[in-house]
Amino acid sequence: MEELELKSEPLHPRWHTTDESEVWRQKTNRWRNRVRSHVWRPATDVYETEDAIIIRVEIAGMREEDFSIFLTGNQLTVRGNRPDIQEQRAYYQMEIFFGEFLTEVELPGPVLSDEVTAEYIAGFLRLVFPKDKPKKIHVTE
Repeated sequence: MEELELKSEPLHPRWHTTDESEVWRQKTNRWRNRVRSHVWRPATDVYETEDAIIIRVEIAGMREEDFSIFLTGNQLTVRGNRPDIQEQRAYYQMEIFFGEFLTEVELPGPVLSDEVTAEYIAGFLRLVFPKDKPKKIHVTE
């Protein structure tokens, strides 16, 4: 049986040379920059009924003038800004996002864009896109 030798003790921190620390810091910062952005994405549901495609976005604490809705082709964009509470505080836990947000959804099928309805109730923005059903073409003989 081969015996293994531990080169460092697991309960002690590993010290890095200046060069190793710089490489680690650069790698960590690159990862953070990719993951963290100043724009957050609210929870968004997309589902389909027999007659419509429905999109529901959870953005509590908003007013209608705080967000914009755009439909370009089959791409829906909801963007806005949820203002932060202006008071001094020390957080013990922070899970509620503030500031600029953006959610983009590709609609799964053709819709009647002139008949879209939107309502904002109890912190949920609900958009209903009536489906553009295919029309059957009869061929005459």
